[in-house]
Amino acid sequence: MYKIKLLNKIAKVGTDHFDPSRYQVGEEIENPDAILVRSAKMHDMTFNPELKAIGRAGAGVNNIPLDRCADQGIVVFNTPGANANGVKELAIASLLLASRDIAGGIAWAKAQAGQVGVAALAEKEKARFAGCEIEGKTLGVIGLGAIGGLVANAAKSLGMKVYGCDPFITVEAAWGLSRSIEKAASYDEIFSTCDYITLHVPATKETTGMINAESLAKMKDGVRIVNLARAELVDSQALIAAVKSGKVASYVTDFITDDLLGADDRIVCIPHLGASTEESEDKCAVMAVKEIGEYLETGNIRNSVNFPNVVLPHNGDARICVMHKNVTGILSGISTAVAEENVNIENMINRSRGDYAYTILEIIGEIPDSVVAKLNALNNILRIRVIK
Repeated sequence: MYKIKLLNKIAKVGTDHFDPSRYQVGEEIENPDAILVRSAKMHDMTFNPELKAIGRAGAGVNNIPLDRCADQGIVVFNTPGANANGVKELAIASLLLASRDIAGGIAWAKAQAGQVGVAALAEKEKARFAGCEIEGKTLGVIGLGAIGGLVANAAKSLGMKVYGCDPFITVEAAWGLSRSIEKAASYDEIFSTCDYITLHVPATKETTGMINAESLAKMKDGVRIVNLARAELVDSQALIAAVKSGKVASYVTDFITDDLLGADDRIVCIPHLGASTEESEDKCAVMAVKEIGEYLETGNIRNSVNFPNVVLPHNGDARICVMHKNVTGILSGISTAVAEENVNIENMINRSRGDYAYTILEIIGEIPDSVVAKLNALNNILRIRVIK
C-alpha cells in the first residue's frame, strides 16, 4: 500500500485516479511514499526516509528544495502545460488591462454608487480611462514554452505583430508556434522594438531581475509590460520609477508585493489568478497523480525537475532503479555488481541531468538481496528501488 500525503487541497478528479486498494491518500498521512503539493512551503520540512517523490500540481517549484530532494533520492515532478490555457487567457486579459484603464474605470464606477445622474457623469469622465488597442501593435514574448507559445499564437490571431525569444526552446515547443511569429535574436531586441512585453520564463540566476533599470532604459517610451511568470523577474523599485517617469505606460502582474500596491494607478496587481481556474486545477491534479503513480509502480520518470526523464517499458520480471550522482565509471560499477550475482539484465537505460543520473535495469528472474547490498556499497549511490 502506497501512502500519499496532501499538503494542499488537490482536486478530487485527480486523487480519484489513485486505486484505493493500492493507495492511502490524505492530509494526515504519516511517513508517506509521496507528497502532492500546490503552494505549501517545503524548504523547512524534514523528509522521512520512505519519501520517494513529490508531485507539484502546477509548473513553478520555487516552494520545493530541489537540490536537497535530489541528494536524498526524492524525485520532484511538476505539470508543465496543464495550466497553460488558463494562464494564456489571463495573459490576453492582461494585455487589454495594460492597454486601457479598465481597472481604474471599474473602481471609479463603484465609487459613484448613490450618485444622481451617474450615466451622464460617466460620459463626462470616461476620457480619463481611455487607452489604445492592441491590434497592430508589436508584442515581445520572452519564453516560448507551454504558456508563452500559446500567448504568442493568440496575440498573433488578435492582430498583433509578435516577436519571440527563448534561448532554450524545445523542438516540441517550436513546432507549436505559428510560422508568423518573428524570432528575436536576443532579449535586447525585444526590449528595443516592442510596444508590449510579456514574461513567461522561470526565475533562475539568469532571469531574476531581468527587468531592471538597465533593461528598462533600452525599451521604447510608453512600453507596456505583463508579468504572469514570477515576481523575481522584475526589479520592482526600478519598475515603479519607470512607470512614474512615463517610460512604462503600464505594468500588469499576477504577483502582489507591498511596494507595488498603491505605488501608481498604472500598476495593476492581480492576486495570482493565472492557473486559478477549475479546469487548470483539475488538469494539474490529474497529471501530477499520474506521474506519481507511474513512478511508484514502474520507476519511470516523466516531467521531473531535479532528475532526468527516463521511461523504459516494464516487460521483465522485475527492475532495479538506481539514483546516483553523474560521475565517471558508475555505470560500469552498477553493471558489474549485478553481473557478479548472476542476475540477467534484459534491458537498461541511463540518463543524466546536471549532477544527477538515473538508471533502470530490466531484469529476467529473481533479484537477490545481495545485489541491492552490493549496489548500496558503491560510491555516489543515492537510492535504490526494486520493483516487481
